[in-house]
Amino acid sequence: MSPKNHKVRVGISIGDFNGIGPEIIMKSLKDKNITDFFTPVIFGSGKLFTYQKNIFKLNLNFNYINEPSQAQGGKLNMVNLVKDNVTVELGTPTEESTNMAIASLEAATEALMKGEIDVLVTAPINKDEMMKMGFKHAGHTGYFEEKFSKKGLMFLVTEDLKVAVLTHHIPIAQVAENISKEKIKKQIRVLNQTLIEDFNISKPKIAVLGLNPHSGDGGVIGNEEIEIISPAIKELSDNGILAFGPFPADSFFQPNKYKSFDAVLAMYHDQGLAPFKTLAYEEGVNYTAGLPFIRTSPDHGVAYDIAGKNLADEQSFTEAIFTAIKIFKNRSEYNDLMSNRLQPRKMVVDNGIDEDLPEEIEP
Repeated sequence: MSPKNHKVRVGISIGDFNGIGPEIIMKSLKDKNITDFFTPVIFGSGKLFTYQKNIFKLNLNFNYINEPSQAQGGKLNMVNLVKDNVTVELGTPTEESTNMAIASLEAATEALMKGEIDVLVTAPINKDEMMKMGFKHAGHTGYFEEKFSKKGLMFLVTEDLKVAVLTHHIPIAQVAENISKEKIKKQIRVLNQTLIEDFNISKPKIAVLGLNPHSGDGGVIGNEEIEIISPAIKELSDNGILAFGPFPADSFFQPNKYKSFDAVLAMYHDQGLAPFKTLAYEEGVNYTAGLPFIRTSPDHGVAYDIAGKNLADEQSFTEAIFTAIKIFKNRSEYNDLMSNRLQPRKMVVDNGIDEDLPEEIEP
């Protein structure tokens, strides 16, 4: 089936159910025509979602299944991981809500790796509570890197603004020691390739931010720009990747600057996410680039302070769903294109010299 016609199976992990996860999931699926665009597969609990949909007065009907392979098109499918009653304490993380967050993520990831779903959209988790329960990672990115045995890139995206971060969830005191020329080159290559494959940008232009104030001011406020960042950019540019910078971060995020580039690489978490979340209020999507599978999430957290109050805005989660679908289709079309490229073949011409000519593709 053509990627354009394939109804994408969107797996959804529920996050901490005492936060706003179930609320934004259900609000994103409340349109009765939503299943015309994709097939939702939620990994959760029927009793939990029935309880919460009544709180938010949402008219939703779920198709309860035991395995993701049983999901049906045209329905809101729920893989019923927990059939017993669930104790809900909205606004407060509990051992039960944390365990279900882990179980939902693990079951959804397994389905993704088996090909039972096409993409995965993850609702917000409480990282601290999950680590207390034995979860080994300070976020989704590290978890997926371990599961897929490949380094990922935290990439925050909207239609107009795309920001990746070189270092993820580490203390600010450790940022400088975790920056190297090789790491910058590797992550920019990943960023360049994901812009080509996943966002259909044929020749991406990438801006790179400096680490220090004013990008080091020529070495007055640090040498990382001179010794690490600039040499990495030059080597990439010499090899055909359109990387530019390093730019001072304090003045870069003005419309006439960032809109001149297809993506931005920030050196650390808050350097990239603070301006992104300011400019992309409630529209931003967190995409883990560079992995063999597609995973997105909203760019906000569990929001315990508004849980159960019917105040959560689902826009970022909805954007995460449709961004995952768009990336899936873009990547599928790119892979089809690459697999059908003209292959060279030898042909003898009149002067007796062998020349490489493109081989015709059989219909």
